[in-house]
Amino acid sequence: MFGLSRKSNTPPAPRPDSVTVNGRALPLTIRENARATRMTLRIEPGGQALKLTIPRGLPGHEVDAFLTRHHAWLMTRLARVPDSGPLAEVGKIAIRGVEHRIEMTGKLRGLAEQTEIDGVAVLRVAGSPEHTGRRVADHLKRVARSELEALVAGHAARLGETVRSISYKDTKSRWGSCTSKGNLSFSWRIAMAPDFVIDYLAAHEVAHLKEMNHGPRFWATCRELCPRTDEAKRWLKQNGSRLFAVSF
Repeated sequence: MFGLSRKSNTPPAPRPDSVTVNGRALPLTIRENARATRMTLRIEPGGQALKLTIPRGLPGHEVDAFLTRHHAWLMTRLARVPDSGPLAEVGKIAIRGVEHRIEMTGKLRGLAEQTEIDGVAVLRVAGSPEHTGRRVADHLKRVARSELEALVAGHAARLGETVRSISYKDTKSRWGSCTSKGNLSFSWRIAMAPDFVIDYLAAHEVAHLKEMNHGPRFWATCRELCPRTDEAKRWLKQNGSRLFAVSF
């Protein structure tokens, strides 16, 4: 089934804030653009949310009609997004591009630990199965922090730039960001990607310390820091949605 819903704790709004496709409610962000001449619907990476760009001042009933007309398209596209399911059931997770089998240690406490058993990469996780997702996510956060902080420091030193702070978030569509004050932010989910992709992400955000745009000089700086920039961009384009789709 396909339907539209609004927040129950606020008065009825002229525009929907979520869309339900086959029983699954997806957050809907609606942005007005003065230069837009038509509505554009986008499924965010991982299929976890929707973004609709509309001309400024468009009535809510036209938004509802547009979403209703496109429900078949949404169902088809969302069906292609992989549903990872609970990690305890999936039983595997990629760490720095290497698939690890998840094994429970049987212990109640302790940090997750990467090891190798009979030539197979394994992530040993403590706690009960219902906490597997959280503990795996915590491990990925530690991996992301360890890898990215070292890479950022090296790239920043090459450019002679200063990083003010680094934060880690679970974003739905962006892998990283950089402010003019030198504050960098990364999605810790990048810890699932291969090393050269993690390096590219660090180089990308550090390059913004020098060029706050995506012009030719920015990309030249990015490629100088990370020679595999183009390969990494292709990898993220082809596989990024899969990482965003992992349910923890």
